[in-house]
Amino acid sequence: MANAAPIFAFEVRYVIELILLVFALIIQGVALVHAITQRSDAFPAIGTLPKGGWIAILAVCLVLTLLGFGPISLFGLIGIAAGLIYLLDVRVGLRDLSDGKGFW
Repeated sequence: MANAAPIFAFEVRYVIELILLVFALIIQGVALVHAITQRSDAFPAIGTLPKGGWIAILAVCLVLTLLGFGPISLFGLIGIAAGLIYLLDVRVGLRDLSDGKGFW
């Protein structure tokens, strides 16, 4: 009975890391695809990094996450943060710019 707890704990940790990995890859992949499909002149208009900068950051983070560093490593957390910053800040600014509802 005493040996069952550590084995179960490793299985739970594996499942949690797998869920986080799928979450990280989805976030980073969606952000990268969105960045690639946007116009390059819209990025300076909202006051953010150029399109090439965002694509480079998101692509490197996605590759490092895929290479096995995982979502719990430093690179994985930076990748999740970069993807979320792009999706929650830059994408919204780009959408407002294209809709004409932004403050610029």
